[in-house]
Amino acid sequence: MAFRPETAKPLNELVDVLLRGPHTLSPGERELIATYVSSQNDCDYCQTIHGAIAAHHLKNEPLVVNVKQNYQAAAISPKLKALLAIAGKTASGGKNVTAADVARAREEGASDLEIHDTVLIAAVFCMCNRYVDGLATWMPHDPDFYRQRAALVAEHGYVAVTLAGQAGTAKTE
Repeated sequence: MAFRPETAKPLNELVDVLLRGPHTLSPGERELIATYVSSQNDCDYCQTIHGAIAAHHLKNEPLVVNVKQNYQAAAISPKLKALLAIAGKTASGGKNVTAADVARAREEGASDLEIHDTVLIAAVFCMCNRYVDGLATWMPHDPDFYRQRAALVAEHGYVAVTLAGQAGTAKTE
């Protein structure tokens, strides 16, 4: 994102709204959706960083791994399982989401806003995954890097952390 700061800012603003803004789904749940979509798209960087952020919010790294491996067997709510089904289908193609998928999510207690934003998170992360992988983005392999970055993003947000990184600082003011 450092190559084109003028495009990074609006992308990060959208991600901030979707994953950190006021919502009935927690930031951890929304980060899990982003993580799951990124794992379905085989985007190592995105599934690792968003998984670390989800784990930071949820205080549960093994849960994130379980969701990526088999969300149906993970210790998450039936509502989140229904939303992840929609997210996964959106990732493979928006037309794959059926009226039955939406009905199931509603039956499990998902609101129209939660369903809408699940689809939007999935769609945005499909774009982000392709952006990151299409540029062959270098990624660190040290899990502590992601844990530290997760704590910064959770506290300050995507825009602030990206701007701080572009300025060459490790933290925001």
